[in-house]
Amino acid sequence: MDRNGDNDSLNDNILNGISGDSVLENMGEAILIIDPKFRIVYFNKRAENITGFNRGEALGKHCYEILRLYNCNNGCPVQNMINTGESFVDYCSELISKDELPIPVAIRFSILKNPGRSLSGGIIAIRDMPTKYRFSDSLKSAYSFQGIISKNKRILEIFEILPDISRTDASLLIQGESGTGKELFANAVHNLSLRQKNPLIKVNCAALPETLLESEFFGYVKGAFTDAKKDKLGRFQLADGGTIFLDEIGDISPSLQVKLLRAVQDKQFVPLGGTKTVKVDVRVISATNRNLEHLVKEGQFRQDLYYRLNVIKLELPNLRERPEDIPLLVDHFITRFNQRDQRNIERISPDTMEILLQYEYPGNVRELENILEHAFILCKGNIILKEHLPSYTIGIAGELEKIETRSDLMNQVETNTILSTLKKHNWNKIKTSEELGIHRSTLWRKLKRMGTCNLA
Repeated sequence: MDRNGDNDSLNDNILNGISGDSVLENMGEAILIIDPKFRIVYFNKRAENITGFNRGEALGKHCYEILRLYNCNNGCPVQNMINTGESFVDYCSELISKDELPIPVAIRFSILKNPGRSLSGGIIAIRDMPTKYRFSDSLKSAYSFQGIISKNKRILEIFEILPDISRTDASLLIQGESGTGKELFANAVHNLSLRQKNPLIKVNCAALPETLLESEFFGYVKGAFTDAKKDKLGRFQLADGGTIFLDEIGDISPSLQVKLLRAVQDKQFVPLGGTKTVKVDVRVISATNRNLEHLVKEGQFRQDLYYRLNVIKLELPNLRERPEDIPLLVDHFITRFNQRDQRNIERISPDTMEILLQYEYPGNVRELENILEHAFILCKGNIILKEHLPSYTIGIAGELEKIETRSDLMNQVETNTILSTLKKHNWNKIKTSEELGIHRSTLWRKLKRMGTCNLA
């Protein structure tokens, strides 16, 4: 970086104090600082994550060489700001990453001036946004973010706040039914955080008995029990510097809740059988399919632990509340299974889709995935039919067929009634509509549907 001369350098005050632990370095947004010649003189960790370029590759390069924004083709945004005298500008665009992937971003350019009011450089703040998912025309409003796909209003609202949640170390509680994607959202928060290069350690609290769960959390020392032949690190120690994900947190016992409280609150604990306190730097993300507030009121879950875990809460809707996502999830899973199994299944039939739209999904997205995987195994052609679905969905198909049959029967009864009334009044449509209690235009439409408009 060339810093000779006032007109060829960034004001020293701007760079003063920027270091590995500075505010700029730990922000959730990508931050670039450029000099008067638009060369990058500062590039934080988040900038590395979003663009794919490391700091060494970026420093000294012109900003357009690293960001490769779509807008740069229509004139440099920074130069336009200088020309118009604007001090900052916000807009959305796409940058092309080092891997040649288009990434939707929200950008703020800010001009920096020295005491003499001449240009000394600029700050570029970048935040990645949800990606528009490339489905068929009927599904264009769908978005994908960190591997999560949706067009549901509530999920899209979560997409918007996920980067803000990720940039903090506050404890996060994710509530939702089994199969709603709680682990996917935990992964997304970790991947968007500054801890992303450190471990994400997961513990399923419902999968282990209490005695084993305590040693899984906090580890043990040699001799703590008969089979403890050597020291073992717990999951909290393995997650040091990163994130620990406690799934099904509502299933842990009251006695273990006391020990977990100290680990969450003070970031320290004593391993099983040990005497020395271990300190760790971890972010805690917990998840449950149970209502912790109700468990607190019933005395089954400690209130103080609940408040420590529930600094930030995400409540995920079940699949029954987001039926608009079913077609795009079907499309997504078909694409994935085709790639995995080297198949060429094109779609599912309309009546099969109707069954999937009517099904209740007690297992949510995970169950939909299992249903489609079952169908893939049985399907020998290119289109998934309703007979390829699991047997427990046949009840839905049967009910739909009954509805169709009932509808046909009602149409036939209506046709017979109209025809008999017409005959009664010698095909006088005015008298017929009066007796039937319908408007003449309604009678005309029904006759047209029946193909009897021209009857005398």
